[in-house]
Amino acid sequence: MKKYLLGIDRGTTNVKAAIYSLDGKEKKISSHSCEKVKSEKPGFAEQNMEQMWRDAACRVLIVFYGQPYERKLIDEIEQSLKKENLPYWEFTGVKPNPEMAPVLKGIRIVKEKQIDFILAVGGGSVIDTAKGIGAGALHQGETRKLWTGEESLEATLPVGVVVTFPATGSESSGTSTITDKEVGVKLGLVNDMIRPVFAIQNPELTYTLPPYQTFCGITDMMSHAMERYFSRTKHTDLVDRMSEGLLRTVMDAALVLLENPQDYNARAEVMLAATIAHNDLLGFGKEADCVSHAVGMAISSFNDTAHGATLSVITPAWMKYVYKDNIELFAVFASNVFGVSPDMENMERRAKEGICRLEAFFRRIGMPTRLHEVGIDGRDEKIMETLVEMAQLQMGGFTWGSLVKATPENCYQILKLAV
Repeated sequence: MKKYLLGIDRGTTNVKAAIYSLDGKEKKISSHSCEKVKSEKPGFAEQNMEQMWRDAACRVLIVFYGQPYERKLIDEIEQSLKKENLPYWEFTGVKPNPEMAPVLKGIRIVKEKQIDFILAVGGGSVIDTAKGIGAGALHQGETRKLWTGEESLEATLPVGVVVTFPATGSESSGTSTITDKEVGVKLGLVNDMIRPVFAIQNPELTYTLPPYQTFCGITDMMSHAMERYFSRTKHTDLVDRMSEGLLRTVMDAALVLLENPQDYNARAEVMLAATIAHNDLLGFGKEADCVSHAVGMAISSFNDTAHGATLSVITPAWMKYVYKDNIELFAVFASNVFGVSPDMENMERRAKEGICRLEAFFRRIGMPTRLHEVGIDGRDEKIMETLVEMAQLQMGGFTWGSLVKATPENCYQILKLAV
């Protein structure tokens, strides 16, 4: 029996297949139109949502915050579903720093209504909740144990996303971060199976985001890029230059949005940056350093501070703690991201100047840079010890870090530098 190679390319508008002999000769090529894009006039094109619904789902759970400002968008989505005679149910009440209780409630609804598709409309909290519901709905064991690592994910319901708050990049990541009040910390489920099957991103949906939310999101995506950039892994020039370009672009866009929150181009750059910063591209082949996230999530779990605000406090403090053993890396960061002159003879001064400029940028966009600004008294040793303990719990038995490991002592010293 002859053997052949079959290649399949599933694109947005077409599915193409080709058969080749083992010596590389083409035998047959075929394509089929998916008809997912429609053009009603020259220069105009949009996704054919009706076709997408027919392809993707039968019974839909719409997960969103439940705020009045969302109603217009939710109505448009539901109208699209009605047009295709697809039954749907609304699930609201998701809050920032999403919790396990709504996930468990959503799972019960999915099982009761026999829902087979979940649509998240919102930002990272909504998307992570939707992923959690999808993962738990098909899990035969205890849902919480998927996040603690005690049980493994075998299957999940498909999740689609309409992004309204770009920040976490959850629309393209295989991560769901949920706070379990019983444990008192944020826990992460990491599995490629929970990556959304599609994400619709329209910058105009972010025009009405309050400045604080906008800049919390920008801080989060910058942190995702920097945690991949600052690594002991060598010879990763391509993705490092990409990280630097993303950081410069996001900061430029942030300054535009300070003056004009409805600047389409700046909103579009930020929205795309959030996706790229956390879809694993910038960390390709690298050991990531997520110590800032471990400490930052401990603060969020402690007093419910917005995730981005914890990162604008902790990231510069982490940098001050680790740069002396990685001066060349931080000096390159200072020059390539903040334009600090590479001719500066003292490399340590250059590295420190880059950290100062990052901190100054966070202050310029109204983000906190000290613990007391997020309600933490850094002079209270009991609080500091609690935060260190919570940071250890965040990591689920692992010790995160690349430049330094997130040991109790290192976490404590980083927190002290944020006082």
